[in-house]
Amino acid sequence: MSDVIAFTVNGRDASVEADPMARLSDVLRLQLGLTGVKVGCEAGDCGACTVLIDDEQVCACMVPAAQVEGRRVETVEGLADDPAMRKLQDSFHRHGAAQCGICTPGMLMASAELLRAEPKPDEQQVKDALGGVLCRCTGYRKIIDAVMDAGNPPPAEEPAAGEAVGSAMAKVDGEPKVTGAEIYAADAAPEGSLWLRAVRSPHPRARFSIGDDGPLRARFPGLVRLITAADVPGHNGFGIYPHIKDQPALADGIARFRGEAVAALVGDEATIRAIRDEDLTIEWTILPPVLGVDGGLANNAPAVQDDKPDNILARGNLVKGDLDKALADAAHVAEARMETGFVEHAYIEPEAGWARRVGDRIEIFATTQAPYMDLEETANILGLERDRVRIIPSACGGGFGSKLDQSVQPLLAVAAWVIGRPVRCTYSRPESMASTTKRHPARMRARAACDADGRLTAYDFTGDFDTGAYASWGPTVADRVPIHCPGPYHVPNLRARTRAVLTNMAPSGAFRGFGVPQCALVHEALMDRLAASTGIDQLEFRHINALRKGDEISTGYALEASAGQAECLEALRERWAEWRTAADTYNEGANSALRRGVGIGSVWYGCGNTSISNPSTMHVGIAADGTVTLYTGAVDIGEGANTVMVQIAADALGIAASQFHYIMGDTDLTADAGKTSGSRQTYVSGRAAQLAGEDLRARILRLTNAVADAAIEVAGGRIAVRDGTGAHEIDLGALEADARGNVLTGEGWFDPPTTPLDENGQGKPYGTFGFGAQIARVEVDTDLGTVKVLGVAAAHDVGRAINTQQLEGQIHGGVAQGLGYALMEEYVPGRTDNLHDYLIPTIGDLPPIEVILVEDPEPTGPFGAKGIGEHSLIPTAPAILGAIEHAAGIRIEQLPATPHRVRAAIKARDHG
Repeated sequence: MSDVIAFTVNGRDASVEADPMARLSDVLRLQLGLTGVKVGCEAGDCGACTVLIDDEQVCACMVPAAQVEGRRVETVEGLADDPAMRKLQDSFHRHGAAQCGICTPGMLMASAELLRAEPKPDEQQVKDALGGVLCRCTGYRKIIDAVMDAGNPPPAEEPAAGEAVGSAMAKVDGEPKVTGAEIYAADAAPEGSLWLRAVRSPHPRARFSIGDDGPLRARFPGLVRLITAADVPGHNGFGIYPHIKDQPALADGIARFRGEAVAALVGDEATIRAIRDEDLTIEWTILPPVLGVDGGLANNAPAVQDDKPDNILARGNLVKGDLDKALADAAHVAEARMETGFVEHAYIEPEAGWARRVGDRIEIFATTQAPYMDLEETANILGLERDRVRIIPSACGGGFGSKLDQSVQPLLAVAAWVIGRPVRCTYSRPESMASTTKRHPARMRARAACDADGRLTAYDFTGDFDTGAYASWGPTVADRVPIHCPGPYHVPNLRARTRAVLTNMAPSGAFRGFGVPQCALVHEALMDRLAASTGIDQLEFRHINALRKGDEISTGYALEASAGQAECLEALRERWAEWRTAADTYNEGANSALRRGVGIGSVWYGCGNTSISNPSTMHVGIAADGTVTLYTGAVDIGEGANTVMVQIAADALGIAASQFHYIMGDTDLTADAGKTSGSRQTYVSGRAAQLAGEDLRARILRLTNAVADAAIEVAGGRIAVRDGTGAHEIDLGALEADARGNVLTGEGWFDPPTTPLDENGQGKPYGTFGFGAQIARVEVDTDLGTVKVLGVAAAHDVGRAINTQQLEGQIHGGVAQGLGYALMEEYVPGRTDNLHDYLIPTIGDLPPIEVILVEDPEPTGPFGAKGIGEHSLIPTAPAILGAIEHAAGIRIEQLPATPHRVRAAIKARDHG
């Protein structure tokens, strides 16, 4: 039943025919086209859909449409009509407060309510007003700054030619994020698109059969087709590795984890929403599931996959020196263990997209981190040649690794191909959390040894990682962890062994660090213990052992350049001493259960894929009218790749970055720049962008016979080149255009210098490493077991800062995720499939964060730069755990350090 509902939207009268109980968010988005209203949960948890009703913020997903009859509704699209709110949007843009941008409309609307009541709020007022809106990218600090400066936003920084690198230039894609104009995967689809919903297994392990769908179609005439595994025209399997395609697009007779897709319903939206899973004829035979590493490794455990009878998907191994002798001869030996659980990516944008058949080709528009991987998997699943597949990435509302794997893409491709009509799909939040990849749970133990002077001599590590039902990135984790497990320290003797174990859980995949955040918990605990054994200060112990240029790393390769670990520690030395002294003084005078502590954590992380080729190709073109375009296949998932690539290409070409346009990720228009993961895009694709700009510059200089340091200006249809010999000009209209409309093009290609590792894990795994260290100060309530982080200082060696503002934002966001990892985040299937049971940090959880950028240039990187994405998360949790130990005298050995675990450890200490 529908009613006519009349109300005012953004100052204009609106009248819609809708079910009175329809969600206001759906009415605004689907009927009025106001897609600046984002939907992240449909449960009032994330706040992305925040709008104002009669000047008060509400979650539009929780408001029945009938409730706005005769009322005033304001969305992000209407803010610019208010000059003060336009300043707010400008402040968000110029402060870098929008990263992926999916939460930005909700943040802006909550801020608007605050600022209209209190034009000059303090930080606590901002936190109180924005507490109902979640952000997974920014760490909230720049959002707070943007709101507090909204009345007087900072001036736009528009660097001149040759001055973009090193500036705080605002994001080239920032404006549409703050106005609501940015198009994410759920925001648009071709006219007349059908809707798709996956039917998923309610069991972690079960056989099943699907009966005749005739009665279902008779009951629901709007159902166009029930898609099953039998409809997959090509190979019903996908995966990250060329030799492992073990995860089916649709399960065929057996479901291996709760949430696995077994069928897909395609039809009109109302029908798809009306059909319940129970309406289908599916017969289930429930089988005993394999749960946890112990379950997977048990002698009588059933095989999760038939070709892996022992349930071991992959093993990692690294051996260097004589470990046993080093341990026997050591003056000090320490041991540590750690256990971690599943961690959910919790990006605010659920998986979404659409697909359509165009002649003998398929086009897919989706949220993704890896368009060329999507292309290859889609071609394989449909049985097509690669040139018959086009992937068009949407704006990506956060990824952090999980959007490297396939989600909606195989389902949409099969449905659109076999039906011949466009099909769209958006995952619900519970569906997203149940079916997508997680951080690998880990069970680890290690020993480390040092001599009497505190110099490390040995490190022995073993770790088992729950990789879930399918491979995903399990082999990469098994390979990457042995390399990184000793931390950023010089260790002459090393042994590391890892196993990726198959279980009947959701696949574990890539999540900001590929296993390194797990193993860092162990090596930092060992550094603290050895420091205590030797009587050396914890920071000083790390400084003594920090990797430096010329040192041989775990894989036997000597670092040639850019190893700023010691410098990062030195940058924190003063703050470390100040915070430790303050904490000790507080504890000496405290009469309550509150105790304070300060801890430290270090990180090193290889940028790019491990010991294999991972090249990037970039193009810069100039059209006949003088339009300069960067064609970048490096998908921006909020970290700023679009902006960084423009900055680099602009300085390499020698013109202002403001003159650049860009096209991102479309596989018909851009070359393969590799996936956005492994902290590789700034380093790898950035170098390719630099080479593309330099190549185009060289072509221009050759055409004009100008010298190398000539100034280039592109205006209208001409290029003016000036050097010591005078002015030279190119008439662009006189040149022949290529298929993309460019008359001049530069190309850049870069592949990091790596070598394969031998049977002992020795070789050169990465072209460069990023380094860093963080200190955290906390307050522990020893009665309740609660932990509050009071401050973090983070020093990171970035090689060369391409964009200082975005680097700070990345570090803030990494610290926020590290805080969640340490204290609150643990995914439990069936219990935490939403954002009110699965807790991520809110704006009230984030303390002040001091960022220190250390620049030790990397010769192979663009203008000396290297990655930061993963590095900023890895040391946070170890620093927090060290601070808890300093405060309460306990070492937490299982994450997250929830109040019940902290309190149990305190009780064990008191009764030990």
